[in-house]
Parts: sequence; structure tokens; C-alpha cells
Amino acid sequence: MNLVFFDIESQNLLQDVGGRQNISQLKLACAVTWSTVRNDFAVYMEKDVEALFDELKSATRVVGFNLREFDYQVLQPYSASVRLASIPTLDLYLDVRKTLGFSLGLDAIASATVGVGKTADGIQAVTWFRNGEHEKMIEYCKEDVDVTRRVYEFGRDHGFVYYKSKLGSKLKVSVHWK
Repeated sequence: MNLVFFDIESQNLLQDVGGRQNISQLKLACAVTWSTVRNDFAVYMEKDVEALFDELKSATRVVGFNLREFDYQVLQPYSASVRLASIPTLDLYLDVRKTLGFSLGLDAIASATVGVGKTADGIQAVTWFRNGEHEKMIEYCKEDVDVTRRVYEFGRDHGFVYYKSKLGSKLKVSVHWK
């Protein structure tokens, strides 16, 4: 079994491309994976996108947060031959949203579940990309992949994750991530 945890950062913001309906125009800045077989991170820049597709296709399952509505939408224009929607995927964001009936960010789940929040956001990542501070962007992306992996493992092992409500209370949501 090879689980591949995955996240991307984009070159542009939604406002730069005319809104969410043009998400496919954001362009890849970097992608980071963490494979259970490799037990380590791999970093892919835009020029490495074919190798990224190879890794995603080789996974038993790709695990991430908001993959189907963001990451895959940004990546799909890079390949006519790979249909990302057909790759076995566990999207933690969609799974939790389906159960709760509303959306939560990774930070709300991670900080309540594993005690570690996000260290930046996508806007900061785009700024780092544009300023040529690629190592900062890559480190942030690695941290998001690691936090996502830790949230997944907690949910897999316990059958639930926690989240912080808008009022700050810690609540539990059942998950089935075996």
C-alpha cells in the first residue's frame, strides 16, 4: 500500500485569474508529496509536473485536503492524458464537509486534532513565489502535507477528528479513513 499525501501551491491568486470559475488558470508553483513507501517528501516544481503525475498515478490512494476542488483543478491543464479525477483519492476536506454539512479549513481541524496549525496561507505562498523565495514556499507546502498526514493518521486510528467551531469550542466529527 502506497499512500501519497499531497498539496500544491499556485503561482497566482483567484483574483488574478478572474475568480473561482478560472481556477485552472492559477498555474502550479510547487507540489509536495509524502509517500508511505518512500517515507519522505518529494518536491516538484512546474517543470517537474510529469514526474508528479507519475507519482500520483502510482499511488494506492492520494490523500489531501481540498484536492478535488483546488489542487486537481490547478493541475489538470498540465496533462491531457491523465484524468486526475480517476485517481483513487481521499479528500479530507470533502469527507468532513459531507458529514458536517458545512466547510472547515485545515487549520480548524489540525489545530484541534493534532495541536498544530497552519504556519501561513496560500496568499503568502504566492507572495513567496513571486519574490523568488521558493524555499519558504516549499517549506510551507511540506508543513501542510505533514499536518494533513497527521490529521489523516489520527482520524484513521480513532475514527474521528476534532475541529474548532467559530465560537472556539472543540467539537468532534466521525470519519472512516481506514
